[in-house]
Amino acid sequence: MKKLQKYNTNLASEYYILSMLYRLGVDAYLTLGNKKSIDIIVEYGKNVQTVDVKGLAGTTLWPLDNFKGGSKNHYIVLVSFINKISDPSIVPEVYIVPSKEISKFFYRNPKGTRLGVNLHKMRKSGTKYKDAWHYFTKLK
Repeated sequence: MKKLQKYNTNLASEYYILSMLYRLGVDAYLTLGNKKSIDIIVEYGKNVQTVDVKGLAGTTLWPLDNFKGGSKNHYIVLVSFINKISDPSIVPEVYIVPSKEISKFFYRNPKGTRLGVNLHKMRKSGTKYKDAWHYFTKLK
């Protein structure tokens, strides 16, 4: 297999989700900064939802070390480019999980130094969250 170039997977993921939201007719805005827990703000008049996007070039673990706990109207969006980030014809796998429900998918490595969510577990136990765009269209 050809060695993967370094990609900015998080930015690719954030812009992919932002693009999908616009395609759904949703008003959404990308936030700026490094080490942020809110990547996208979604507005419906006076109603607001916030989104933390986690990108994964491969197929293993989305890190959630900066997770501060679940809150109403906050979503964790997991994006995996399934080892094909350089192929624009590939549609990434997307899981949209309310932040109050994400902890049931947590994995902590044996050393206890890394908190995240495994793609394998989402495929097995999180199928109801796959492409769950309805979370962002229900307030329209």
